[in-house]
Amino acid sequence: MPELKIGLPKGSLQESTFALFRAAGWDFSISSRSYYPTSNDPELNVMLARPQEMSRYVERGVVDAAITGLDWTLENESDVEIVERLVYAKATRNPVRWVLAVPETSGIQSAKDLEGMTISTEVVNLVRKYLDARGVKAKVEFSHGATEVKAPYLADAIVDLTETGSSLSANRLRIVDTVAESVTVVIANRCSLRDKWRMEKLSALVLMIKGALLAKEKVLLKLNAPKSGLPEIIKILPSLQSPTVNALSDENWVAVETIVDTGTTRTLIPQLKALGAQGILELSLNAIIP
Repeated sequence: MPELKIGLPKGSLQESTFALFRAAGWDFSISSRSYYPTSNDPELNVMLARPQEMSRYVERGVVDAAITGLDWTLENESDVEIVERLVYAKATRNPVRWVLAVPETSGIQSAKDLEGMTISTEVVNLVRKYLDARGVKAKVEFSHGATEVKAPYLADAIVDLTETGSSLSANRLRIVDTVAESVTVVIANRCSLRDKWRMEKLSALVLMIKGALLAKEKVLLKLNAPKSGLPEIIKILPSLQSPTVNALSDENWVAVETIVDTGTTRTLIPQLKALGAQGILELSLNAIIP
């Protein structure tokens, strides 16, 4: 049986990635010390690895494809195909940022002020390119972690990853600039993509994952509406195309269903009720395939 070897991120992205796959139809089981999950899909051969290293394994063909960060793929300068961008992280669905940060009391206000200074970071190549683009010469040191504590005693500034900025604030650091933004990406080995079966398998997997991501932002609304109020109800209902309207046994009523953004229901449902809608249901979704 053919199989697709896929790398999934070990660490901060692991739980959110597994949850996404579950919504898309794939379940994994793994022991606490294992790096090789089993799944309910015999055509998937899964390996866990740190996102920092993943693009190297894809480039070498250890795995056919992987989910990792765009930042680490660029940092490693890996020769891989970026198949899809999937905007999700550990805590939010926003891109993450590598930011230049300094102590709150520092006089550094821009990259130009870093001339001759020391910067601590995990993404040495990205920072060097950032400095080169601005004509700044500074010493860039690799940080093995806990980068926030490096300034001011071990470095003049740091470049660290943030989703919300709360960790930097807690360590009395001030953001000066954004060095790079990153999203989660699906990457693939170029040779693997030339194999028809692997390409089709990966395409189907990406389709379902994108559907699961889209579903996180939407809910299904179902309701019964009086025909007399239907035009006004349809007017306030957003949808992917247009609301579905079906006849009921009572000729004066119809059943309406539509997909709406999650955040809109708190105002939309009271409006629908005021227009005479009854039996309103708000249902969560696993996947939406446009």
